Amino acid sequence: MANNNTIRNAFKMKLKPGFEAEYKKRHDEIWPELESLLSETGIQDYSIFLDEETLILFAVQKISADFDESFLPNHPIVKKWWAYMGDIMDTNPDNSPISIPLKEVFHLD
Repeated sequence: MANNNTIRNAFKMKLKPGFEAEYKKRHDEIWPELESLLSETGIQDYSIFLDEETLILFAVQKISADFDESFLPNHPIVKKWWAYMGDIMDTNPDNSPISIPLKEVFHLD
C-alpha cells in the first residue's frame, strides 16, 4: 500500500520489434483527453519502461483504493487509444494490450 490511500500497480506488455521510437513518440504526444481521463479515474504517478533487449514494457502506476478497473476498458477514448496503439504492440482481439499483472516482492520508500 502506498501513501495517500493509493495502491501500487505494475504490469507488463510487449512491443513489436522495430517500434521502439514510435511507441515513445506516441506517448510523448499522449492525447490530453486520455491523460485527463486517466487522472480523473484515479491513476497517478504512471510510468512505462522499455527493456530494449526483450521489448517488454514494464508499467507501474498508483491507483486510488476505489479504482474501478472495469470502467476504462469500456470508455470510448481508451478504445480509440488501443486501436491507435494496436499496430505496434501485442494485443488481444479487442485491441487491448496483452497485459500481465506483476506481483510486488519488494518495496522501499
